[in-house]
Amino acid sequence: MNDEAKRKQLRKYKAFATGLFVLMAIIFIVTTIVQKSNNSHWIGYVRAFAEAAMVGALADWFAVTALFRHPLGLPIPHTNLIENSKQRLGDNLGSFVVGNFLSPQNIRPYIQKLKVSNFVGEWLGKEKSQDILIKNLSDIVLDILNKLDDSMVSQFISKKVSEMTDDIKLNKVVGNGIGYILEKNDHQRIITNLSKQIKEYIIENDEMIQERVKKGSYSFIPSFVDTKIADKIADGLSDFFKEIEEDPQHEVRGLITQKIHEFSIDLKEDPKWDEEFKTIKNGLLKNDKLDEYSNDIWVSIKKTLMKELQEENSSLKNYLTKNLNEFAQNLKTDENLQNKIDHWVRVTAYKYILKNTHQFGNLISTTVGNWQGKELSEKLELEVGKDLQFIRVNGTLVGGLVGLIIYTIAHFFI
Repeated sequence: MNDEAKRKQLRKYKAFATGLFVLMAIIFIVTTIVQKSNNSHWIGYVRAFAEAAMVGALADWFAVTALFRHPLGLPIPHTNLIENSKQRLGDNLGSFVVGNFLSPQNIRPYIQKLKVSNFVGEWLGKEKSQDILIKNLSDIVLDILNKLDDSMVSQFISKKVSEMTDDIKLNKVVGNGIGYILEKNDHQRIITNLSKQIKEYIIENDEMIQERVKKGSYSFIPSFVDTKIADKIADGLSDFFKEIEEDPQHEVRGLITQKIHEFSIDLKEDPKWDEEFKTIKNGLLKNDKLDEYSNDIWVSIKKTLMKELQEENSSLKNYLTKNLNEFAQNLKTDENLQNKIDHWVRVTAYKYILKNTHQFGNLISTTVGNWQGKELSEKLELEVGKDLQFIRVNGTLVGGLVGLIIYTIAHFFI
């Protein structure tokens, strides 16, 4: 029922209780008049009932009215109780709710029934829900990006990069990197490709080798001899590098591997390399250059993010959608994940409620205390006024019966 329906109901029962009082008053007046000319015993009984009923009706009307307002507008002490005691009522109501509804033993059974994983999984699995979630997240991130001070972000990146590089030993990083390549045997491909390139270079440039041989030869040696010698040199070199290219176990490969290994150790242990790399690092990461690098990095990241967040079917949004679908499916099928999430929600909710029970009490107390006294009285009267009108009715009838009993006892025994 809305407030208007409650008001109509209250007026109806008020009229009924008041009408019963008026009826008793009329009966009392009529019987009083009739009794003056008629000595019938029954008139006295009716008159006694009506008289006591009026008293009971007035007494209960006063009691009921005193709860919500001053009877007849008169500031009689201990009336208009609700308005005068609203703060105490709010405090007591808050304490009552906290003590009887938010105690550990009362909230624990309800908390233990909480099972949000299935609900979240069903909600996240819907395309409309995913669109809403991604759109809202995109709007939030875009708003943050637009409000960020680019210069401050660049300075932050520059500072962090500087702090991190101060502690980095580049010679050890490079040495470990070379060691990793050796461990994976990836350097063999480099040797193979390099040998192939040298072999092909020799074959393609045999004329240059002939010229070099003739230039260094003696004048009395015939040119055809120099050409023959150059061809032998070119063929020998090309065959040598072809052997290296085709033979994974060639001794040159082992020698190169050994030298690279020694160089990687030297990089990590020899102090001169530490100084060399520090010089290189300081040259590359000067403050002005570092600021420039950081600004370029941030501008690029920001531009990419904003583009991805603004486009409808961007790679980032598709990636988020894919992961949301996977997470929603896991929430619906993975019992272990469900139990972990539900347990976390239950424990968190239980601790939060117990930690903030006094806040609920303060909320009730403050809300009731801030209501206007008249407003509070009207709210309560709308809720319980109907039943209070029956108190008036019962007071009328019970008062009449008590008056009738007293009149009977007085008439027959006194």
